[in-house]
Amino acid sequence: MSWLNLASWIPCTEVEGPGKRAALWVQGCDKRCVGCCNPSYLKIVQRNILSADTMIECLLAAHQQWDLEGVTFLGGEPFLQAQGLAAVAEGVSRTGLSVMTFTGYTMQELHEMSLPGTHELLAWTDVLVDGPYESLSPDSRRNWVGSTNQRFHYLTNRYDASIEGAGIPEREVEWRIRDDGHLVVNGWPCSIK
Repeated sequence: MSWLNLASWIPCTEVEGPGKRAALWVQGCDKRCVGCCNPSYLKIVQRNILSADTMIECLLAAHQQWDLEGVTFLGGEPFLQAQGLAAVAEGVSRTGLSVMTFTGYTMQELHEMSLPGTHELLAWTDVLVDGPYESLSPDSRRNWVGSTNQRFHYLTNRYDASIEGAGIPEREVEWRIRDDGHLVVNGWPCSIK
């Protein structure tokens, strides 16, 4: 059985990839990009441990409720949990959902490091966005990326480069108030003062 250390997830969002999607943020990252939009997800600590099968069930229930187009994996660093996410990606892909994965590693680094589950996660990913966030090279032309060095890799024929420019220059964010009263923001990174 495969496991995940989940930082957070949203069952339906329209700002973390093409169409309506579920978004999963995993806990833990060995990169320390200056200006990271999810600094609380960097520390490699136990957060919310659950099985890949449980996550698949949650995602399929969200798909049933929201008629999702796909699932997006973010972090933290998804490839530090590639085995668990590969199982989730396969499970949701087999039902017709697309998979988009963001990583701070480059494609070359992923192949060189060969972290457990990397090949399998890539095999079930439709779109990979790679590269560390570089705060001195902000990207204001493409959807979902923060800096100009980050690249889209179309690993299947489900999407093409046309998704990169839809909606630009308007960057979208979603604001949610959780049951415990905390404000949660996702989408284009921004600072709240």
